[in-house]
Amino acid sequence: MPAPTALELLWGTQQRARRGPKPALSLDRIVGEAIALADAEGLANLSMQRLAERLGFTKMSLYRYVPGKAELTALMLDAAIGTPPPPTPGWRAGLQIWANTIFARYSAHPWTIDLTTGQRPVGPNELGWMETALTALDGTGLTGSERLDTIVLLNGHVRSLVEQLAPPNTSDDVYATQLAETMSAVGHLYPAATAAFAEESANGHPGNALQFGIDRILDGLAVLIDRRGLASPA
Repeated sequence: MPAPTALELLWGTQQRARRGPKPALSLDRIVGEAIALADAEGLANLSMQRLAERLGFTKMSLYRYVPGKAELTALMLDAAIGTPPPPTPGWRAGLQIWANTIFARYSAHPWTIDLTTGQRPVGPNELGWMETALTALDGTGLTGSERLDTIVLLNGHVRSLVEQLAPPNTSDDVYATQLAETMSAVGHLYPAATAAFAEESANGHPGNALQFGIDRILDGLAVLIDRRGLASPA
């Protein structure tokens, strides 16, 4: 029997019959341990050999369940992003929750950003996220292409911030100290930056680039929807 493809594994369309006692390994266990390894050590340190060692099995044992790393990472991505949030009344509220939730999922597993680029097999969870966002935009008067582009725009904003906020080489406190020292020394050369940082500090709270970007995207979308005159309540 040929090895299952990533699509077959993602959608469960090729389940191999197994006789005898329940096997010690399972595909779910392999994928779960692979996610834990990627979370702890990064995707670059994931290998079938390293994963087998963590599971206490031989590398060849893993190949009975998944043909290779490409298929494994496809399964990891779909499992890591999980299922989308349930529908929420109003297109704007629905997309707000959608964007904030996928931000949390990406942030919990920053390596998923590397796996969501280019052409690749799409699993049920990833397709479910698309379905949820498209459904939120039902009744807005937007075309199918416009609704798909809305997903790309929101997801692009979220992905960009996850990349920027991924665990850094230095802590937030060290970064803040270094920036303060730099601005103290050369801030007079950058008056606009100095004024912006001073105003933010005076307000007593940092900016929220995630929410600011989501709101501005949805504000622009609201203008387009209102222009069509067919919108359901936001």
